[in-house]
Amino acid sequence: MMETQEKISPPGFRTGSRSDASTEEYYLNMGPQHPSTHGVLRCVLKLDGESVVEVVPHLGYIHRGIEKVAENQTYLQLIHLSDRLDYLSSFSNNLCVCLAIEEAMQIGVPERGEYIRVMLCELQRIQSHLLWWGVFGMDLGAVTAFLYGFKEREQITDIFEELCGARLTMNFFRPGGSWADVPDSFLPRVRQVISRMKGALAECHTLLTNNVIFRERTQGIGVLPAATALSHGCTGAVLRGSGVAYDVRRHDPYSIYDRFAFEIPTGARGDCFDRYLMKMEEMRQSLAILEQAAATFPGGPHRAKERAAYKLPPGSYYSQVESARGLFGVTLIADGGPKPYRVKFRSPSFSNLSVVNAIAAGHQIADLVTILASLDFVVPDLDR
Repeated sequence: MMETQEKISPPGFRTGSRSDASTEEYYLNMGPQHPSTHGVLRCVLKLDGESVVEVVPHLGYIHRGIEKVAENQTYLQLIHLSDRLDYLSSFSNNLCVCLAIEEAMQIGVPERGEYIRVMLCELQRIQSHLLWWGVFGMDLGAVTAFLYGFKEREQITDIFEELCGARLTMNFFRPGGSWADVPDSFLPRVRQVISRMKGALAECHTLLTNNVIFRERTQGIGVLPAATALSHGCTGAVLRGSGVAYDVRRHDPYSIYDRFAFEIPTGARGDCFDRYLMKMEEMRQSLAILEQAAATFPGGPHRAKERAAYKLPPGSYYSQVESARGLFGVTLIADGGPKPYRVKFRSPSFSNLSVVNAIAAGHQIADLVTILASLDFVVPDLDR
């Protein structure tokens, strides 16, 4: 007689008995090259028919040991490594490293330098959200959204290219300000973005937000309670979509964000549609900040006195910013030398993805694609 082979679950899954024996559970790999994962990520799904029972993300496909690499770089060289994490928040990540260095060495920033920082970070927030908006629509079958999102995003990318020569992993900030001043064309181009984006946002709502199929695919899907979001360390639009009005720019102001008036939008249900609306409203708030900054943009120097080398006093230094995906933090442990003894990045994508299993159970496979898109993670930000 042939013996019955014991069914073995893949690593990471919970085991337990099922009360309904009419269907059979099975396992399916989503990835590591599935387009809905926004990068090289593998999700192992435990399924009951078309229903998701459990999701276990498997990371590490593009892990580079970037924190260990940073410990063998000078503090200035460390700045450029931060834009290789969330490459859609390069400026915010660079700024976070600069803030930690400035705190350690008591370096001030001229007013013009602060304005440049805020304006570039808010431009990139809009740029990042436009890419997310287009990809979200494409994940759900609306290919037109991808084309429209990139069309509007291009005008901001052109500004960044003129500033630093890069269109993706931008590197511009330095301790005390930025490595160069903005050109004379900067303010006119920013004002053009502000003017054009107001109409573009209305067009985005017409194309996707008010689409009946899009609403059916997102409303009531992937509901994330506020308590669950907080317990998993979620931040950014993922947390605010669940009704928690936390934003680092408001609750722990850095640079000169306390000078500008802007609102912190929050959701009511915490579903995919609420997380979507948070991003859309954040773009409108970023435009409001840019409008205020452009109206009061000062003259003067763009950077404090440059130093040949940076040697942080022994100690631990932490800074945090509100990136396009949430709270990004940097911890530097210094021993007095020209290189950090220890570097630790706190990535928003990692915490936001950790909640996927809690909100995907019971949904269909197609709904999981929607949930993953609504979490808006960047895989290099996961694999550090």
